Amino acid sequence: MLKQHQLRTGMLLLFIWLFHCMEDHRAQAGNCWLQQGKNGRCQVLYMTGLSREECCGSGRLGTSWTEEDVPNSTLFRWMIFNGGAPHCTPCKETCDNVDCGLGKRCKMNKRNKPRCACAPDCSNVTWKGPVCGSDGKTYKDECALLKARCKGHPDLEVQYQGKCKKTCRDVLCPGSSTCVVDQTNNAYCVTCNRICPEPTLPEQYLCGNDGIIYSSACHLRRATCLLGRSIGVAYEGKCIKAKSCEDIQCHSGKTCLWDARMSRGRCSLCDEVCPESRSDDAVCASDNTTYPSECAMKQAACSLGVLLEVKHSGSCNSITEDQEEEEEDEDQDYMTSLHISPLLDW
Repeated sequence: MLKQHQLRTGMLLLFIWLFHCMEDHRAQAGNCWLQQGKNGRCQVLYMTGLSREECCGSGRLGTSWTEEDVPNSTLFRWMIFNGGAPHCTPCKETCDNVDCGLGKRCKMNKRNKPRCACAPDCSNVTWKGPVCGSDGKTYKDECALLKARCKGHPDLEVQYQGKCKKTCRDVLCPGSSTCVVDQTNNAYCVTCNRICPEPTLPEQYLCGNDGIIYSSACHLRRATCLLGRSIGVAYEGKCIKAKSCEDIQCHSGKTCLWDARMSRGRCSLCDEVCPESRSDDAVCASDNTTYPSECAMKQAACSLGVLLEVKHSGSCNSITEDQEEEEEDEDQDYMTSLHISPLLDW
């Protein structure tokens, strides 16, 4: 009897202990959120039914916790209509033990909250002048480019030293890369493919803007590198002897624009929305008309159904000697391109 009494007493104590543990867990259970908004409320729900210790265990800056154990309908109302959950407790109140990752560091903001800010290591940067980024934008120095990369452009790289140019003249590309002027008249450094596989499908053929049939996109890029300027794709498939845009079938939502000078059609996108242009965005087009921007020129081309290209930046009445030289070089390159075989072995 004594042993049975001791057994019952032990089981009762165990039950009481488990009950208190469950009560304690229920008291601590809450909701884990990925961030605290500027309004002070928790936003972006991560997981429900977590204690504060479980929620904050990752050490991630921005993670926050709410104690209320509320139904899903209340959570939904908070997220959709109330800008987040009230009584939000951030996991991190200081920068202690905060790891922001490579190129960032933790610092307290104006609201005395810790945040990860971009702070790339620029100690190894030797070139102190401007650089041209792979996004076609000029940065005052390489450190400014590294900061831009940290702020949401992880693929951003330095193309070449100096400001971004409209011509390959004086552009020194690093390593084995080659300078090419693309279809937006910007100079880029690219790595050229020397060997292209033979096409296996007829859909791989492309008609270039130069009227030459290319076996694949690889062959067109190879010819572009050889020429030093973008050739571009007129349309998919082999080139045909078209008399007008009615003979050309465009894909991917593109519209055919007619090149009157070369009697060729070109498929182009015509749904671009132009941002507000600045005074220095003006371009002189191939129809000798000045447009507020290159985008505005493209819109005019689409409305007219004719191909327009940039002759030079600025007004048509304000051409400089340098621009005249560039145009002469471009015209010479274009005429030369008509006689270059894209399949020439290197």
